[in-house]
Amino acid sequence: MSELTRKTEELTVLTLSIGKQMLAIPAANLREILDPLPRTRVPGAGNAAPWVLNVRGAVVPLADLGIPLGILDQTSRDAESDARRFVVLEVDIGCDKAIVAILADVVHDVTAIPADKIEPLPAASQFPAGFLTGLYRGSDSFVLLPDLSAIFTTLAQRSAAA
Repeated sequence: MSELTRKTEELTVLTLSIGKQMLAIPAANLREILDPLPRTRVPGAGNAAPWVLNVRGAVVPLADLGIPLGILDQTSRDAESDARRFVVLEVDIGCDKAIVAILADVVHDVTAIPADKIEPLPAASQFPAGFLTGLYRGSDSFVLLPDLSAIFTTLAQRSAAA
């Protein structure tokens, strides 16, 4: 890819918050955003994806990305919030596509970010580098770009090993 092409490309993302941390999910992965639904705890499931939802007749795992991403400040997550949403995504898990849902404390908006504004994760970051594709400077803070495939492939492998 030429330098000129790289500078003109944009990535369309859905921005959301987990605790006080902003994340940007590629809009291409987005299926729908739902108000909170009844969720069922799965006995023996790990902390990162302990529930399932019924989404239009399909059983969908519900994950808290704050756990694998190491988002430590979860104080605003203690109580149920009117702003909380379930974000339903299609992600690659290994060689397969899967439908999953994630908890979002607040869903902000869909926006485009120039590809040249996305930076690699600093070496001294508190976040796990294997689960992030990069970050960019938002209007108020840094916004993390999670690697959904890496996160959910790892969660699936841990679940299969248990």
